Amino acid sequence: MEKNNNQKKDISNATNSGLLSFIRGNFFIPDPKVFWVKPSVKFLHKFLETNKFDAIISTGPPHSMHLIAQKLKEKNNIKWLADFRDPWTDLYYNKEFKQLSFAKKKNLKMEASVFKNADCILTVSNSLKNDFAKKAIRVEVITNGFDDEVLTKNLIRLDKKFTISYIGLLPKQSNPKLLFKVLNRLSIGDENFKNDLLLNFIGDISNEVKLEIEANGLLDNSVFLGYVSHKEAIEYQKKSQVLLLLIPNVIKSEGILTGKLFEYLTAKRPILAIGPKKGDLSEILKNTNAGVVVSFNDEEKLTSEIKKLYQQYKTRNLKVDSKNIEQYHRKELTKSLSEIIKSL
Repeated sequence: MEKNNNQKKDISNATNSGLLSFIRGNFFIPDPKVFWVKPSVKFLHKFLETNKFDAIISTGPPHSMHLIAQKLKEKNNIKWLADFRDPWTDLYYNKEFKQLSFAKKKNLKMEASVFKNADCILTVSNSLKNDFAKKAIRVEVITNGFDDEVLTKNLIRLDKKFTISYIGLLPKQSNPKLLFKVLNRLSIGDENFKNDLLLNFIGDISNEVKLEIEANGLLDNSVFLGYVSHKEAIEYQKKSQVLLLLIPNVIKSEGILTGKLFEYLTAKRPILAIGPKKGDLSEILKNTNAGVVVSFNDEEKLTSEIKKLYQQYKTRNLKVDSKNIEQYHRKELTKSLSEIIKSL
C-alpha cells in the first residue's frame, strides 16, 4: 500500500540516471551548489567589513559551503570551523557519479585545501575523526542529536501489529536484502508471524528496495507512507514495536551515523540496526542499551533477533530500558561546540 506525496521527488533514486550522474560528478565539482561560491563570498566579505564576528562555521554537504568559508578566512583573517556531517571525496555514493581522472583530482585538491586551512574540522563520529586526523590540523567530534520537540509526553498507544518501522531516506545502498529474505522465510514458516507482521516505510524509499520487498512476497505486509510532517514521524517512531536502522553497506561504513538514530533513541523503542558489527553505531547502542546491531551478512543472528523481538511482542513484553541519552540533546552538543570555539 502506498500513499502519494509530492513534497519531495525521488531523492532515493537520484544517482540512478547514468548520464545525469556523470554530468553531476564531472562538471559540478564538488557539487551543484558550487555556483553559490562567488556571489556568496562577495556578499559576505562586504558584510564582515562592517560586522564583527569571532568565527565562521561552514557545514557540508554540500561541501561548496566550505569553499565559501575558506575564501572568507583568506580575505578577513577570521577563525574557521569546517563541519563535515558526511565525508567529502569518500562519500559512499560518489562512485555513482563515474568521475573521470581530472574530476577526481580536482575534488581531492579542494578537499585537501579545506583540511589544511581550516582551524578545526568538526565531524559526527570517532571513526571519521580518526580518518580526518590524517590530513587536518585539528579534528573534534560533535554528533548529531535531538531537540525538545521529540520529547513529547503525550500518551501514544503502541501498534497492535508487529510493526517494524523505517523512518527517513532509504537509498539503494542501504537496501536490506537479507532482512526481507529472513522475514519471508519466517512468514512462510509461521502463519501467526505473517499475519502480525507490518513493515512501515515513512519517507523516500528507493525503487530497488520496493522491488526486493515484492520479490520476497512482503508487499501485503508493507505500507509506504512517503514523507509526513516531523510531528507525525515522531509519532510513528514512538508507537512502533521495533525501529529499523540501516547503514549503507559500503567501504568505511563504521563511521556512518544517521541523524535519525538520535531521534530513535528518544522514542524508547527497541532499535534493530543492520550495519557494521564494530563501529560508532555499535558503541552508541551499547552505551545507551537501546538496541542491537546485526552485521550485513549475519543471517543466523538476524533471524534470532527478530524471533526474540517477536516473542517479546507476543507476550506484551517488548520494551527497552535505554540510558545515557541526554548527552545527545542539542543543548549539550551546543555546549561542546561553544567550548571548541572559545579554544580557538
